[in-house]
Amino acid sequence: MQQIRVGLVGIGRLGTSLVKQWDQMKKAIGVYHPDTLKLDQFCQSYENSYPINKRELENLDVIILALSAAGIIPFISSLLAEDISLGNTKIVNMATALSTIEICKKFPLLNVYGVKYMGHSRDLLENGDGLFISETSLPTQIEEYFSSIGRIKLDTEERLIEVNTLATYYAAKAAIELESIFAKKALDPEYAARALTSIAPEVIRSYSNGTLGHFAKEIVKELQGTKAE
Repeated sequence: MQQIRVGLVGIGRLGTSLVKQWDQMKKAIGVYHPDTLKLDQFCQSYENSYPINKRELENLDVIILALSAAGIIPFISSLLAEDISLGNTKIVNMATALSTIEICKKFPLLNVYGVKYMGHSRDLLENGDGLFISETSLPTQIEEYFSSIGRIKLDTEERLIEVNTLATYYAAKAAIELESIFAKKALDPEYAARALTSIAPEVIRSYSNGTLGHFAKEIVKELQGTKAE
């Protein structure tokens, strides 16, 4: 059986998280970055990754674009301008803020699929078990890679943006309120920092997992009782 050739473009926070998880699953992944020194150093950290140059992208079965929303269309355009053939390549758009439909309209002859990560890249980096959103059923080559490091759920890209926006808004709101309360009580700024970086995130995680301790459970009961009133 012929080996599926998969490549990644983008070694920022999301790209790094993906490569780390695929590396742990022994999934081979070619990686492209215009800075060859940075690319070589990156690939040395993950034994199942290997550097590829721009021209080699046309030899891949799948190209995963872990780039910013502003960077994807210019990058694809640059490849086509250099006569790098992408007609037989499946392209994956991972940019949260860039609609896959927009890319398809811009490049109607290309095979573009949307796979969006729901969550924070740090969580994927440290814990794996990602949740990936796609509006359509994915080709086997793409599905195999993403399902190896998490779960793929069919839903709209707009829903992903809605969830990310709500979660970010209320998390930021809670952080600002907590910081403000600590300041009003004239508590040591070090304590506020500890509350924001350690206590609050772990309480939220434990609440989600159903593993709150007795102290936290009593506070939740108090809050739920207040809400009921």
